[in-house]
Amino acid sequence: MTAQAGSEHDVVIVGSGAGGGALAWALSRHGIRVLLLEAGPEYDPHTDYRLADNDWELTGFPFKPGSQGKHSFAPLQRLEPRWDGLRTWSKLLGKGVTGDRRTASAYNHVRGVGGSTLHFTGEAHRLHPAAMKMRSRFGVAADWPLEYAELEPYYLEAERLIGVAGPAKDTVRTRSAPYPLPPHPLSYASQRLQQGCRKLGLDWGPNPIAALSAPYDWRPPCNYCANCNRGCPRLDKGSVDITFIRKARASGFCTVWPETMVTRVEAGTGDRVAAVHYLDTDGNAHRLKARAIVIACGAVDTPRLLLLSENHHAPDGLANDSGQVGRHFMETVFWVSTGLHPEPLGSHRGHPSDAICWDFNAPDAIPGVIGGCRFTPTAGEADLTGPANYAYRVAGGWGKSGKDALRKAFGRALSIGAIGENLPNTGSFVDLDPDEKDAAGLPVARIHSHLDATECRRLEFMAKTCREILHAAGVEEIFEEYGNYDNFNTTHVFGTCRMGADAHQSVVDRYCRSHRWRNLFVVDASVFPSSGGGESPSLTIEALAIRSADHMRELMQRREL
Repeated sequence: MTAQAGSEHDVVIVGSGAGGGALAWALSRHGIRVLLLEAGPEYDPHTDYRLADNDWELTGFPFKPGSQGKHSFAPLQRLEPRWDGLRTWSKLLGKGVTGDRRTASAYNHVRGVGGSTLHFTGEAHRLHPAAMKMRSRFGVAADWPLEYAELEPYYLEAERLIGVAGPAKDTVRTRSAPYPLPPHPLSYASQRLQQGCRKLGLDWGPNPIAALSAPYDWRPPCNYCANCNRGCPRLDKGSVDITFIRKARASGFCTVWPETMVTRVEAGTGDRVAAVHYLDTDGNAHRLKARAIVIACGAVDTPRLLLLSENHHAPDGLANDSGQVGRHFMETVFWVSTGLHPEPLGSHRGHPSDAICWDFNAPDAIPGVIGGCRFTPTAGEADLTGPANYAYRVAGGWGKSGKDALRKAFGRALSIGAIGENLPNTGSFVDLDPDEKDAAGLPVARIHSHLDATECRRLEFMAKTCREILHAAGVEEIFEEYGNYDNFNTTHVFGTCRMGADAHQSVVDRYCRSHRWRNLFVVDASVFPSSGGGESPSLTIEALAIRSADHMRELMQRREL
C-alpha cells in the first residue's frame, strides 16, 4: 500500500453523482481544493451515447465496464391474492411474475462521473414542505431537521446552475424567484392526457425539468427525441457531469479521478476520520488524507462503505454509533399503465416527462392513506420510443400482418405512471452480504425490501387513477401494466443514513455531518428522513450539498475542519 503523509486536497469526496458533484462545485468556487473519487468510468456524451446509431433502440444506456455496482437481495416477501390487481402483466407477454413470491430485477443506477443523472429524464423537483414533517404531522417516518424555507435558496441556486425549465406558478412550493427557463411545451400525447385529467377534475401542467427549453450556458435546447434515459449527446440535459462537475473543474480547484474504488474510510483518534483507502485503475492500494471526507455513493453503497469501515475506533462500522446505518431503506413505489389510443399521437417524441399532476402529492392527499404520489407521462420511461419495442410488446405477429399491425400501432401508445411515498419499515434495510463478494473480495451490499399494506393501498390508488386517466383520455384498452408490488425494480432509493437532531436515532445532523466524526459528511439521498410523495430526488440532493458546502466552508474558516 502506498501511504501519503499529507494531501494537496482539502476535501475528498467519494462519489460524483448529484451530491458529490454539486458539493464539489460549491466548494471549489470558493477556492477549496476538492478531489472527487469515482468508482465508475467517465462518459463522453459525443462518443459514448449512441442515439445516432442504427441500433440505438436495442442498446439502451451504454453501460461501460465498472459502471454498475454489484449488490445482492435478501429473499423477498410472498405475494397475496388480495393485491392481485397490482401484478405486472402484458397482453402479449402474460404475467411478469408467475410465482407466489416477489422477485428482484434491479437497483437501476450508474456508476460514473455524474452518477445516475447520466441516464435520468431530468425531473427537477422540490420536496413538498409537508413531506418534511412526516413524524410530527402524521406520526410516520421522521421529520427533517430543517425547514423548507432553509433549503429554498439552495434549491434556487441549483436550478440556476442547471438551467431548470419550469412553470410560472407553484402554490405549494413557495419560490423566491422564477425558474431560469420557461416550461417545455406539452407534446400532443401529453395534451391528450391533460384532456383526460380535466374530465376527472385533475390538474395537469408543465413538469420542472433539468433539460433546456431555450439555449442556456453554452448548451442547446432539447430536441424532444424522448430518449433521455439513453444518455443525451446534445448536452441539453442537466446531468451533473456537464453542469456542476464541468464548472468545478473549470475553477481549477477540483480534480476528478474516475475508476477509483474506495474500499474503506479509516476512523482515527479525536473523533476524526484519518484517511480514505482506495484502489487505483491497476488495483494498487493507496491511503489518502484530507481535512474532510464526504461520502456520496447513494443509499445502497454509502451504508455499505460505512459498514466496511469498521476498526477499533468504530467497531460497528463508521458513523454507526446509533446502529442506524443501513436502516430505514425506502425504494421507488411506482405504477405504469399503457394503452393504445385511437388517434395517431406521435407519442414516441417530446420530452418524456414534460407534464405532471401534483394533486395527490401531499402526505394526506390520498383518502385513507398517509403518503402522497404524483402522475406523469411514461411512454419514454416505458421505452416505447422506437419500432422494436412496439413490435415486441404492442403489435405482435409476423410477416405482413405483423408489419401492418406495427404501422397501425406505432406512436399511438399512451402511457401514464405514478410514483409515491415509501414509508420506512423494519423489513427494509441494507446490510453486508455474508457470502457474496465484489472483485476486491469485499462483501457487497445486500438489499432487504418489504412493502406493507400501506404501500399496497397507495399502489392500488395509483393504479386505479392511472387507468381512469387513460380511459378519460380516450384509451379503450390497456395492453400493459407494471409496478413494484411483485418485482423490485427501483431507481430512487433513500434513507439508509438518516439525518436528524437526535444522535441516537440518526446518522448525520442537519448539515449532513456525522454526529460523532467531526470531519465526516454524507451527502446523498441516504440522508433523507422521508422519501416525499413521488418527487425526483436529484434537485433536493443538490440543494442539500450546496448547503453543506457553505457549512463546511464556515467550519474551515473557524479552523474546525
